[in-house]
Parts: sequence; structure tokens; C-alpha cells
Amino acid sequence: MQIYPLQPVDYLVIGHLTRDLTPEGPRLGGTAAYSGLTARALGLKVGVVTACDPDLPLFELEELALAIRYSDTTTTFENIQTPAGRIQHVFHPAPSLDLSMVPEVWRNTPIVHLGPVLQEVDPKLARAFPNSFVGVTPQGWLRAANRDNRVTFTEWPEARYVLETVNAAVLSMEDVQGNEDLIEEMVSSIRVLAVTEGASGARIYWNGDVRYFRAPVTQEVDPTGAGDIFATAFFIRLYQTRDPWEAARFATQLAAASVTRPGLMAIPTPEEVRQNLVEILP
Repeated sequence: MQIYPLQPVDYLVIGHLTRDLTPEGPRLGGTAAYSGLTARALGLKVGVVTACDPDLPLFELEELALAIRYSDTTTTFENIQTPAGRIQHVFHPAPSLDLSMVPEVWRNTPIVHLGPVLQEVDPKLARAFPNSFVGVTPQGWLRAANRDNRVTFTEWPEARYVLETVNAAVLSMEDVQGNEDLIEEMVSSIRVLAVTEGASGARIYWNGDVRYFRAPVTQEVDPTGAGDIFATAFFIRLYQTRDPWEAARFATQLAAASVTRPGLMAIPTPEEVRQNLVEILP
């Protein structure tokens, strides 16, 4: 395990960095990359707990602090966009992540983001940070791989265990295959739930209420990472304001802008952050 300079951070994301296979060649991906860079763009000091092979290029993460368990493999995804939706394959999953990998100095980080991509994050981590705001993107707990390496939907038996403890969760309708009953089950277990709906925007459940936030119309180039950017902006703004409606407004704007650029170029620019950041008056 290699740990880069150990200093306290403001935002800790736990999940696999990935190698994403694209027509233009392999590129760095995963919730850990998109969320970590988004939190950095919003002015926070960021730590990442992950596992990958030592040859994975990480120069794009040079401003982040990394605690890496090096292995023989890096979780590798291939995404194929079709008119009927995305087809995804996964290869070479890296080792799982648990509390033993989290440096002591990061265990009281103000915001902790559990961001599994394929079952790699120990659900017990949801209850391992009692002094932190904990947000989760359950996408990776709702995924499995079949014999052909195709990513498929799977049940999430630890859902209530996780959701009853954390402060907020963000997932997409694609994550639950459009199952509204599953959404309702999750709503009953958590304080704040955000459900993203692609170009349509997002809906937020809070205190028995639900509100819809329409996304501005943009020209989509690459939707990869938009959900992670939304989630990170949402968690940070919610932590700052304690207002899910304001957090959703802010996150929806940044996520919509992100799809106009490919890969990690989708990370919010300083100008986008300034334009969409407004003061909340008491």
C-alpha cells in the first residue's frame, strides 16, 4: 500500500479508480476520479482511498492525496452507448476497500463519500465515520458482472443498513432500472435522497416532500461522470447550507455543463462554479 503525504483533508472519497476503454483509447475514470476532482474544483482538500495497478496513469490527480493499495489489476470498464441505453462490460476488478485502508488522519474528515463502482466498498464503512457527513452513491452496490463480463443490475441487501446511517444518497434511475418501488423503499430509509434523471434533471426527497429540478438544455458530448459530479456538488453544498433544495439547484447546473466535455475535462471550471454559487441568506 502506498500513501502520499498524509495531511487532513476536507473531502474523502472511497472507491476504485478505473481504466475506462473508449474509442479514443483508455482513460482514467471511476467515481473516485470524477468526485475527487470535482471536490478539488470546489476548493476542498481531497483524499482518495482506492486500489489499482501501479501502471495506471494518475497525473490528472496530482492535486489529490492518494492512499492506494497497489494490486495486479485495475477495475476496467468498457461503455457502449446504444439507442436503447448504455451497455457496460467490466474486466480485472481490483481488491475490495475497507476501514483498514483509511489512514487514521482521515477518519474524522468533514465529508466522506462512499463511491463504489462494482461492489468494492465495504458497506460497514457507512457506520465508520460517526463524526462526518457521509454521502453515498450506491451505483456500485447495485451492480454485478455476469459470465460474459457484462454489468447487470443486482439486489442490494445492505441497503437499509447503509441508508439509515448516512446523511444523503445520490443515484440514477438507470441504477435501479427505472424501478419506482425500489426508490420508494430507499426513501423510507434515508434523510435525503437525490435521484438523477439524465437530461431531465433530478428529483430530491426530503422530509416527506419531493421537488424536481430541471436541467438546462445543453449539447451532450459525453455523459460519463455527470452523476458523480452531481453527487459531489450536492454533498458539498448540502454540507455547507443544510438545504437540499439549494444543493440540488447547484448540482444540477454543474452536472448539465459537464456533459458538454469528454472524460475528465467534464470537471467544473472555476467560472462555472462562480456563476452557480449563490449565498444563502439566513
